[in-house]
Amino acid sequence: MNKMISASLLSLFLMTTPSLAAMPASADKADAPMNVDKASFVKVVTSSNVFEIESSKLAEQKAKDADVKEFAAVMIKDHTMAAEELKKAAKLDDAPPKLSPKHAAMLDLLKGASEQDFQPLYIEMQTTAHMEAVTLFAIYAKGGDEEAVKAFAAETLPKLETHKMHVMHLVAAH
Repeated sequence: MNKMISASLLSLFLMTTPSLAAMPASADKADAPMNVDKASFVKVVTSSNVFEIESSKLAEQKAKDADVKEFAAVMIKDHTMAAEELKKAAKLDDAPPKLSPKHAAMLDLLKGASEQDFQPLYIEMQTTAHMEAVTLFAIYAKGGDEEAVKAFAAETLPKLETHKMHVMHLVAAH
């Protein structure tokens, strides 16, 4: 009886599911799930870069473990460079970048964290930040509305994916 129900459910599933031939060969070939406009992308990325840099400066001072301090140094270097590249690609002026309320609150939380709580909180925030960044950059690289900024997103994405893998190693180690 269970085999008949399973076979019936499988048949029903196959009849109602679009042909696999109609699906893209890989996620790389799929359309972007949504489009993000340049102004929104730039606003989020600018704030994210400032957060990455400032939180990592704190981590260089307050983190306990050498691997976390090394990660922080890489974040400062790479996100400073990304901020400069975005400035060129998006033709931004020299106005100082602003933190979003979300990033400002996260930075304040880190600043007020105890010595014991700082490092786990920093790692957690970096994990979330890089998961969000990888998603945002992948979406903009596929569906962005300005070619120079799309190129920046596509060129920066592999480095962000490396950062995400690096922070996942920190999660596993700590």
